[in-house]
Parts: sequence; structure tokens; C-alpha cells
Amino acid sequence: MDEVRVGNYRFGEVEVDGRPFRRDLKIVRGRVREGWWRDRGHAVGEADLVDVIEARPAVLVLGTGASGLMRPDPGLEEALAAREIRLEALPSARAVERFNELCREMGAERVALAIHLTC
Repeated sequence: MDEVRVGNYRFGEVEVDGRPFRRDLKIVRGRVREGWWRDRGHAVGEADLVDVIEARPAVLVLGTGASGLMRPDPGLEEALAAREIRLEALPSARAVERFNELCREMGAERVALAIHLTC
């Protein structure tokens, strides 16, 4: 699978392979899933990541927003680890950098991104 390139993140927008997106999204197995929303807004639980969990990436990079206001639920990291998925939760600008680094190192199929574009 070709490498997915995420870049030009700024508050409210991110580019994926040169295409701008203005709504939260996930990238799973190298494919963009637009319009990601959580059951509880700025909290991320297992139910918000069913497609990621089913895809079984080695790493999920969680972009927590420009200021890092979105948070994983308590216990999410452990629940993912039990499925052999490592969670890296970072402010969204850093999450984009980390996702790209990991894709280069491991391949796009082994890394997922779930990113909040505002806050």
C-alpha cells in the first residue's frame, strides 16, 4: 500500500495527500474516514474507535486538538494494549508529525490516525 501523507495541519483543517479536510477524521489502513465524531464530544472511548480496533494496527496516533483538549477515556490505553494496539495521544500538530514518522517506519497499514481538528 502506498504511504499516506498527512500535512499542513492548522486549526480546523488538515491535508491528506494534498486534499483539505475540515472535519475530524480517521485514517485506517491507509484510507481516510471523514466526519469522525465521538459519542461524548471531547472524550474518546472504545465505541468511538471500533473500526480502528477491528483493523488491528500496531499503533493508534490520537490527535487531541490544537490545544490538546480532547482526551482518551480512562482505561482506553489499557483496553487498546490488551488488543496489542499502542496508543500515542498528542496535540494534533505533533500527532500529524508522529503519524507520518510511523508510516515511514512501519507502513501505513500498521498505523492509524484519529484526529480532532479544533480545540
